[in-house]
Amino acid sequence: MDEHRTRRRTGAALAGLLAADGLVHLYWATGATWPAPDERALSLAVLGTEVPFGPPVVLPLAALTLTAGAGVLAHGYGRGGRVSRAVAGAVAAGLAVRGLAGLGWAAGLLPSPPGSPFRTLNLALYTPACLGFGWAAARLARAR
Repeated sequence: MDEHRTRRRTGAALAGLLAADGLVHLYWATGATWPAPDERALSLAVLGTEVPFGPPVVLPLAALTLTAGAGVLAHGYGRGGRVSRAVAGAVAAGLAVRGLAGLGWAAGLLPSPPGSPFRTLNLALYTPACLGFGWAAARLARAR
């Protein structure tokens, strides 16, 4: 497969992940808590601790992930120059940090509440996705 097509596909995949994350945060900003029954359960499942999921918290996160998605998509298509490349690098760094923290939780080095779904979700979904997409974002950020 040629280099440009791989770059476009990587940018599109990363942008899709970030857009989905941003849209979920927008959904939570409405006060909805799917897939959890309430805000406390949502917080424990997503973060492993209790934090508010109200608009002042989730709207900036939605804006950040949606903007980052636009940046990596632009870089995937060879647009945006240094700015989109820096966005791709920042996404790679952020995902790598989250992936490494996930390994810390999995190893028991970081606390997580006993009996919450966070441990299972972290092992099965969050950490592998962050490490895999972080690696892809790093490769994309290196592309000129």
